[in-house]
Amino acid sequence: MTKSRFDLEEIIDLQKWEKLQDSLSLVTKMAILTVDYKGVPVTKHSYCQPFCQGVRQDAHLSQYCQKCDARGGLEAVRQNKPYIYLCHFNIIDIAIPIIIDNQYLGAIMAGQLKLRESDIPLLEQVVSRPPNVETNRKFQALEEHYHALPLLSYDEVTKCVDLLLQLSTYIVEEAIQKHRSIDLYKKVLTTNLDAPASVETLDGSERTYRKIQSIQQELSDALISTKLKNGADKFIAANSVLQPAFDHIYAHKNENFSLKDMAKLCHISPSYFSRIFTKETGENFSAFVARLKIEWAKQLLESTDLPVNQVSDELGFCDAGYFIKTFKKFESLTPAAYRSMYKGLSGK
Repeated sequence: MTKSRFDLEEIIDLQKWEKLQDSLSLVTKMAILTVDYKGVPVTKHSYCQPFCQGVRQDAHLSQYCQKCDARGGLEAVRQNKPYIYLCHFNIIDIAIPIIIDNQYLGAIMAGQLKLRESDIPLLEQVVSRPPNVETNRKFQALEEHYHALPLLSYDEVTKCVDLLLQLSTYIVEEAIQKHRSIDLYKKVLTTNLDAPASVETLDGSERTYRKIQSIQQELSDALISTKLKNGADKFIAANSVLQPAFDHIYAHKNENFSLKDMAKLCHISPSYFSRIFTKETGENFSAFVARLKIEWAKQLLESTDLPVNQVSDELGFCDAGYFIKTFKKFESLTPAAYRSMYKGLSGK
């Protein structure tokens, strides 16, 4: 696994996260543990079930638990989505990857529960354990705890998983954006420290001025990125084949996208991509992307004072005239008129 350029232990307050993790464990009835990209725990285990505690304290059985954790985490990263599976005791476990900007930061390991018998889908048992007399004896000693494991429906499990995924992604994204903004601000404050101790020449002043401008632009770009990320949920495709395309579109809002390139990204032909994309979204690829960019434009018009031409540039339109034309097609008024109307209605 390639090391992430972000570190969970550095970007989030783990003490606060553990308190939140404890609360989430109570609400969802799931045991929860957070690990880094190496699989090493960065939090304590929130409400580990007595049965699993007993199993993990056994030297022979605990090795199977570790194999389950490792396999589940790897499978979640490979699929780029939460992975629900069965452990070696046929107990439900879940690996929820934390992936930001295509970087794997770690995972939330949750579960230690059972499904209602009538509600059990086909789930993979990631690690099998050969039965033996000693294992059966140990199970019998813990059988009462096994029957006391939380019982949930599969629908309840998937809803809890979605809650954990959305919440963890939001918190980590916010922390990363905060760190980026702070780092850029520190650059601005320390820029003059790089200048020579002697009186600056005109050329030196010009270089310093341009450096400040560059850093200010970086800071502006980071803040714009934050506005866009906070304003629109990423599209989760029912057909997982399409997900790489949606992930790319949402991660590169300032670019133009061709159907052919997105099909290549999904490892399918352009004609098949076009067909299943229309089925997934209800509109063709070009219309979907155009409408999405206009939604992002509205967010910037509402939450920033960027000039219309800069909004156009931030979203990859070829020129401001085409942006205005496209905006008017979807909203029946120009970007400037939309901003005026929004500020008038909101009293801003």
